[in-house]
Amino acid sequence: MKYNTVVIGGGLAGLTAAATLSKFGKKVLLIEQHHKPGGCATTFKRGDFIVEVGLHEMSGLTENGSITQIFKMLEVDKNVQFEQVPEFYGVVSDKEDFVMPHGYDAATKALINKYPEDEKGIKRFIKLIAGVRKEATKQPRSPLKQKLIYPLMPLLYPNLVEATKHTVGSWLDKYITNENAKLDLVAHLAYWGDDPYTLSMFYFGTPFSGFIENGGHFIKGGSQQLSSYLASYIEKNGGSVLLGKRVEKIITKNGKATGVTFRDSFNENSKPTTILCDNVVANCAIPTVPSMLDDPYSTQLQQKISSKINSCSLLCIYLGFNTDVKKFGVKYYSNVFQGDGVTTLKDIKNNHHGDWSKRRFIFVDYGKVDSQLAPPHKSEGVICAVDYIEDWENLNKEDYKVKKEEIAQVLLQRLEKQYPGIRNSIEYYEVSTSKTIKRYTSNPTGSVYGYAQTKDQIARKRFRNNFLIPNLYFASAWAFPGGGFEGSIQGGFLVALQMNQDKIWSACDEVKYVDDRVVELIDHKRIDEKKIELSFEKPTGFQHQKGQYAILNLTNPKETELDLPYRWLPVVSEPQEDTISFQVELNNSSFSKSCELSDIGDEAIILGPMV
Repeated sequence: MKYNTVVIGGGLAGLTAAATLSKFGKKVLLIEQHHKPGGCATTFKRGDFIVEVGLHEMSGLTENGSITQIFKMLEVDKNVQFEQVPEFYGVVSDKEDFVMPHGYDAATKALINKYPEDEKGIKRFIKLIAGVRKEATKQPRSPLKQKLIYPLMPLLYPNLVEATKHTVGSWLDKYITNENAKLDLVAHLAYWGDDPYTLSMFYFGTPFSGFIENGGHFIKGGSQQLSSYLASYIEKNGGSVLLGKRVEKIITKNGKATGVTFRDSFNENSKPTTILCDNVVANCAIPTVPSMLDDPYSTQLQQKISSKINSCSLLCIYLGFNTDVKKFGVKYYSNVFQGDGVTTLKDIKNNHHGDWSKRRFIFVDYGKVDSQLAPPHKSEGVICAVDYIEDWENLNKEDYKVKKEEIAQVLLQRLEKQYPGIRNSIEYYEVSTSKTIKRYTSNPTGSVYGYAQTKDQIARKRFRNNFLIPNLYFASAWAFPGGGFEGSIQGGFLVALQMNQDKIWSACDEVKYVDDRVVELIDHKRIDEKKIELSFEKPTGFQHQKGQYAILNLTNPKETELDLPYRWLPVVSEPQEDTISFQVELNNSSFSKSCELSDIGDEAIILGPMV
């Protein structure tokens, strides 16, 4: 069995690369360690709420922009709905709020109205970020052409050259005089990094201008809608998406990557499987790749990345409310709390490491758009702040739990102070830390943006294409052009284009890997008025003990409204039985309705067992 390409990881870059290659007619296998595709672009279910893991607002949906064109090519625009958020962000204050609107003219006017003394610098800022975006898309992709035009760069790409020379802090200090104006301009800094004096102005300006030019957008139903659609597109075009499998080794022979070996993520007793291929795309975090390679490549890659600096991580408090929080005075979709004691740009980095009672954070109110995350009479939000793995990794399980709760109470109290009464409307909350991100995505240090976007780690200085082995490609937040939804999608697409240009392909038959965890329903019976029992074929090699759980993921659920097609359920059948059974509570959720309406022969994927 052989594939043209194996993609390691199902984040947005991997999904985009695989979808594009399948569009080109290549036989593609995508392998994802989690039980759902998406990486940070996923959702999960808690009570009445579909909880959005990572997306606050997405940049790049500009007219005729690269993301727009990619989405048209992959028919995303016909299958996934995007909601424009009302404004870029609002900075909340005890004195006077500042609202950053969409549109270059509107943004310029709002800034000058508040800071007339900095009119010249503000206009220069808007011109710079608009120019950076346009010039970045016009650069030739060919390395040879890039070298030829290098002496002419200041003339051809003046804004790009200026932005790459500066950090955000150094540029703002040079051209903006009012510290409050600077703080308002970097209010959303946490979506790019943690320190304006190390963050590249180029990297900051490119997505910033994307938000301003055509607005920020949210994916209706949550980012899982985009990830799941891309996975379905891959399979629709002849590819395969294999979930709950972890790649352990990239096989090399005669200086080329020739295959991968993987094992079940949820079954410790599973045997490894090897798949051969023409080339490999590493969508996983680059620091995890050396352990998958034999020498000399393992050592070579480790040496190349040893000096690289990881980005910060994020702490999120997911919130479900029993009402629309507008009644408590929440005015904006994205509400920025600048933090106590932050009076200059130079205060920001220390603040991100400081006391949580004073730390900067953003509160997103998904109820400001038709997010489809909560029932009509309820709403959902999230508190988001910069976080660091070193604050968590040495804690034992109990201390970790206690610290999470302490931080939650501090931030919820600060939210209550700004919006009196909002705390009593909280029906659900849950804390995610850098440790959580590391656990579920395998990103070292929980770095959601990959390598930090410093001046020395941006643009062509990021890893791209086949820099290590001719047919081993890299597409992720850690590679070119960088993190975020827009950067990851672009990176995956560009890798697929480069692979198609390199033409490292050979003939493949139509034989595909058969996932033996996909089984059919063989019995369906009612236990009582509120419970049913479903019995499936037992997956090959599934060995469980009493008290263990498994993930039951319905392949074609009958109902999907405000729900996801899977649950973690206790296995009720005996270990020696030839079938595997689950009991499902009938609670009016779409999942329970789908189970109730299921027919004999319907398929599901069963992952496990686990405690």
